Formats: sequence, structure tokens, C-alpha cells
Amino acid sequence: MFGQVGLTAHGLKLRLVFARAVCWPRTHLPQAWIGCWTGLLNLNCSIGVAFGQSSFTDLYFADDVSLLAELLELLVHILETITSEAASLGLKVNWQKTKVQALVCREDMPLIIKVQGQDVMVVEEFVYLGSVIHSSTRSTCDISRRSAITRAAMQSLENQTWRSWLAISTKLKLYNTCILPIFLYGSDCWAISKTDACKIDALDQWCLRMLLGIKWYQVIRNDDVRRLTKQPKLTAIILFGYIMRMDDNADAKRILLASPLADWKRQLGRPCIMWLSTVQQDLIWLRTALCGG
Repeated sequence: MFGQVGLTAHGLKLRLVFARAVCWPRTHLPQAWIGCWTGLLNLNCSIGVAFGQSSFTDLYFADDVSLLAELLELLVHILETITSEAASLGLKVNWQKTKVQALVCREDMPLIIKVQGQDVMVVEEFVYLGSVIHSSTRSTCDISRRSAITRAAMQSLENQTWRSWLAISTKLKLYNTCILPIFLYGSDCWAISKTDACKIDALDQWCLRMLLGIKWYQVIRNDDVRRLTKQPKLTAIILFGYIMRMDDNADAKRILLASPLADWKRQLGRPCIMWLSTVQQDLIWLRTALCGG
């Protein structure tokens, strides 16, 4: 997969996921393409987005790459250039999997854009690297999707495992090893609102009650369930420590520590919660839990 292309313009962000390399398996992606990619980014210095004193042209994970630009015209231009260069290496773009997404603001965005005569749809959400990316930039949709997958996994083991004569300690190990990773995949990047936090805790409680064999009509406090299972609340601060240990020039650390310009003004309305704020809340809760307060 070549990956994902994104644009940002004064709070307006567009994201374009494009193309699987249909002619080359993932393990045989030619080194020539890597050099070609780097050369394209150097030549097209006008692409990229600026945040404070830092600028970002692309982000990548394995063979998934995100291109960033501030104008839709620049995105189309660089995508056409990449498509042409990829063709010289025997790679092709799968246009059926090519999608554009406008983040935060969808005003003046067409429903379809043309790239080399191909129709590319503008969508509200799509699944990228196993997570739902929604145009609102909120994590609610991804949390709901993960909750549904987790509930299905719990129910599939209800008769064989949760209702069996296994010890509670064994069931908890199975829950922490096999079930929680399903729900928490990609949770390190969630920006959680109060409503989302309630949904996460409700799912965790639902799973633990099924594990303990508690029926829906039995009145048992959530604190008592946690006391019986000794399960802490779900938090996501692992990625924060991983990013802070990165090199100072790493893109993830640069964007995390970057500050807006002095004359920058946010849009009207209540601001969305930031990922760093979620980490801070988790640290406060963890500190309180460790101190027994």
C-alpha cells in the first residue's frame, strides 16, 4: 500500500488513502521506489503543512505513507506525479481503494475529485490501519466499532469459557490476554471525551460481569466488581512514554511538542479535547490510584 495523503489548511484537514501496490508484494517493494519517494518530496517542497515552527510533508508506517499538503490542488498534483513515477517501477494505483476525507470542515469540498481521469470519492469515514478515521476527528466512531467487535468476541466464548468451571484468576488472564487487546487496539491515539470514557468503562464492566457470571438483574456496584476482579480502569498512556523516548527529530515527537504561532487563533466554538489532555487525565487518575486517594 502506498498509503494515505492528507492536507491541512487553517484547521481544514483532508486525508487521502490511495493505492495498493498490486504488482509487488509488501516484502518485495523495490528500494528504487524508496529513493524515488524521497526525491519527489525534496522536489515538491511546496507540499506539507506547518504547525508552529515545524513543517511536515509526510508520515509513514511500514509501507503506509501519509502525504500532507495545504491545498487540494497540491494534493492532486503530487498524487499524479507519484502515480506516474510508480508506473515506471511497475506499480499501479488501485483507484477503487482511493478515498479522500475532509477533516473538521467539509465546506466547498466536492463529492468526487478527478485524478488522471479517475474518480476519487470524498468520504466521511474509512478504516485505516485497523482504526476508523472520521471527518469529525473524534474517536467516538472508532470506540463504538471496537466495542462491537469486543462484545462479539466475549459472546463467542460465553458458553465455553465464561460459564465454565475455570477459576476466576484464569478467566481474568484470558480476558486480559485475548479480549482487551481487541478493544484497546489503536486506543493510544484516542482523544476521549467524558461520554467516550463512560462508554469504555461500561464495556469493561459488561465484560467483567459476564466473566463473573453476574446477571443483568443483580444489583452490584461497579466498585465492587473492580474489587472482586482487581482490574484497574482502562487507560492509554503507553504510547506517550514511547514517543517521549524518541529522537527529538522524530515526526511524532515534533508534532506532539510543537506549539502554534503567537498570532494563531482557533475556530469559534468549544474546542475538541486533545490527545495530550487525555494522557494528562490518565496520569492524574493513575497517580491518585497509586496513592490510594
